[in-house]
Amino acid sequence: MKLLTSKALLCVLYFVAQTTFSQANEYSYVSIPNELKENANAVVRNDRTEVIVNSISQLTIKHQRVVTVLNKLGDGKINVYQHYDNDSKVTSISAVIYDAQGKKIKKYSKSKFLDVSAVDGGTLYSDSRVLYLKYTPTSYPYTVVFNSEYKTSSTGFINGWVPVEGYFVSVQKSSYNLINKTEIPFRKKESNFKAFTIENTSTDTALNYVLINQKAIIYERATVSSLKFLPRLQVALNEFTLKGVQGKASNWKEFGKWRYDYLKNGNDRLSEPIRQRIKGLVKNVDDDLEKAKIVYKYMQEKTRYISVQEGVGGWKPIPANEVDKVGYGDCKGLTNYTKALLDAVGVKSHYTVLWAGNEKRDVQEDFFSMQGNHVILNIPNDGNDVWLECTSQTAPFGFLGNFTDDRDVLVITPEGGQIKRTTSYKNEQNLQVIKANITIDTTGTVKAKLNIVSQGIQYDNKYQIESLNKKEQNTYYKSSIWNYNNNLSIDKIVLKNDKENVVFTENVTTTINDFCSQLSDELLFKVNIFNRNNNTPKRYRNRKHPLKVERGFKDVDAYEIEIPINYVLSETLAVERKIENKFGMYQISIKRIDKNHLTYNRVLFIKDGEYSKEDYKLYRAFRRKVAKNDNIRIAIKKK
Repeated sequence: MKLLTSKALLCVLYFVAQTTFSQANEYSYVSIPNELKENANAVVRNDRTEVIVNSISQLTIKHQRVVTVLNKLGDGKINVYQHYDNDSKVTSISAVIYDAQGKKIKKYSKSKFLDVSAVDGGTLYSDSRVLYLKYTPTSYPYTVVFNSEYKTSSTGFINGWVPVEGYFVSVQKSSYNLINKTEIPFRKKESNFKAFTIENTSTDTALNYVLINQKAIIYERATVSSLKFLPRLQVALNEFTLKGVQGKASNWKEFGKWRYDYLKNGNDRLSEPIRQRIKGLVKNVDDDLEKAKIVYKYMQEKTRYISVQEGVGGWKPIPANEVDKVGYGDCKGLTNYTKALLDAVGVKSHYTVLWAGNEKRDVQEDFFSMQGNHVILNIPNDGNDVWLECTSQTAPFGFLGNFTDDRDVLVITPEGGQIKRTTSYKNEQNLQVIKANITIDTTGTVKAKLNIVSQGIQYDNKYQIESLNKKEQNTYYKSSIWNYNNNLSIDKIVLKNDKENVVFTENVTTTINDFCSQLSDELLFKVNIFNRNNNTPKRYRNRKHPLKVERGFKDVDAYEIEIPINYVLSETLAVERKIENKFGMYQISIKRIDKNHLTYNRVLFIKDGEYSKEDYKLYRAFRRKVAKNDNIRIAIKKK
C-alpha cells in the first residue's frame, strides 16, 4: 500500500476544508440576498414537500425545511414538529442548528425530540401525539435544518402547498412534488398563483411546483384575509381511505353521503337508559324547537369542552355513549352527542363542518375535499335554519357569535353534502345602547349610573362577563373598557343575560376621582366619558391591499350630565356635528337643558364591507374625525 505524498495529502485536506466551508457558507446569514432580508423576521431558505401516493391507503410524506431566523419575532417560523397517531408513523425526523456564520451548533436525532400528547385534558384522544423540538436560541440570526418523513394509511387528506407562509417571512425557495403511483384520479386547485413567480412542470401523474425569491410581505391592518392573495395549492384524491374506511366521491353531495355513512357506523348509539332519560325531559313538549332547547341545555350542563380541532384526533367523533360516560369531548364528539340526543327525541339535525375563526373563511363550494377545523350542529327549520355551537356551556340556543357566523359550511345529511351559510349578524344588528346619569361635584369627581344593553356580536363580546368573579369584573371594566379613565372605581355591577332574546344588560355604578381639570374658576372635562373611540387606523404611505371592515356595528349613547350647583354652563353651549359617508355615520349633539344640566347624544355606525386600497385613506380620515370629536372638552365656570 502506497502512502499519500505530501502534495496529495494537501489536496485531500484542501477538498475537505472547501466542502466544510461550502456547507457553512450555504447556511450563513451573509449568503441570503439582501432583498430577502428586508422586512423579514425569518427567511425560508428551502422548503421542500414530497407526497407519494403509494395506494388508496398509503401516503408517504417527505419534508425538508431550512429556515434562518433573523430575530425573536421569527422564532415561531421554525415549525420543527410532526403530528402522528394510530394511522401514521414517523419513520425519520431530525434537526440541525447553525449559527450566523453557518457553523453547526447542535444536532437533534429523533430520540431528542419531545413526544407528547397533541391534546390536553382528555384520555379519549391519547393516540393523537406530536414530536416537537424545543429550542431556545442564544443569539440571532440562526438557521434550522429540519428533515422528516412519515407514512399514513389515511389518504382522505393530502398535504397541500402554501409557499408564502404569511407576513414578514421571505422565501428563497419552496417546492412541492406529488407522485401518484396509482391510477386513482386526483384533483387540484391553484389559488392566487398569477402574482407570484411560480414554475409549474406538472404532468398527468405528478405535480411539480417551485416558488423562488419571494420578498417578505408587510402586514396591513383592516384588510382582506391572506387567503385571498397568497398562493395556495389544494390536492385531493377521488378515491381515498380515512381511518380504515374507503370512500369514493366526485362532488360535495357524494362526498357528504360517504361522510354521513362514515359518521353513523355506530357512533350515534346511546344506551337505553340515556334514551329514556332524555325522552323524559321532553315528554310534555310537542314543538321540535322547544325539544331542541331542552336537549341543548341538558348537553351544556352535563358536558365540558376540550380543544381538539378537526383533523387532529382523526375526523371521526368519539361515540356518543363515551361522551355521555366521561362528560367531555371535542367539537366533533359534543356535536355528535347532541345530534344523538336529538335523534332520540325525534328532532332532525345535521353534523356540520366549517372553518371557524374570527376571520371568516368559507368551505369552498368549487373544490370538495376534507376541509374545515370545527364542527357545529344544524337544525333545519322551514328555511330558517338553527345552528348550535355544542362546545359552549354558556351560549344561548341558536346563537353562534363571531367564531362561526356568516360563512359557507358543509352540512352532512343522509342524502349527501349541502353547502349552506350560517347566520350573519350585520351592521345595526350588532347594537350597543348606553344610557347614563352622570353628576360632577366641585372637586371634579364624576359619579355615574350606566345602563348598557348589547345585542348581536356586541352581545357575543359581553355575555362572558357574567362568568367572571367580582374581582375579574372590576378589572375588566377598569383595564379593558374604560382604561382611558384614570382613578376609576367600580361601585356596583348588576348583570342580566337574557338568553331567550339574546340581549345582555349591564347596570354599572362608577366613580372617577379628579376627572375634571381645574383651571382657576373653571372645570374642564371630556363629555364622552364612557364610550370614547381613541383609535385612528395606522397610516400607510403605499397601501398594497384592499380595505376590509370585517364587522359592522352601531353604538347609541345618551348621557344626562348634572354639574355642581355653584357652576354654570354657557348659555350658548350647543354642539351639533354629523359625518355620513359610505363607511357609516357619526353624529353628536351637546345641548344645555338649564344652568346645571346638559345632554350628550352620540351615534356611531360603521358598515362592514370590502373597499379599494385607495378608500383606506378616506376611511382613516373618517375614523380620525370620530376620534377627535369623541375627545371634545367643555368648560363649566364657577359663579
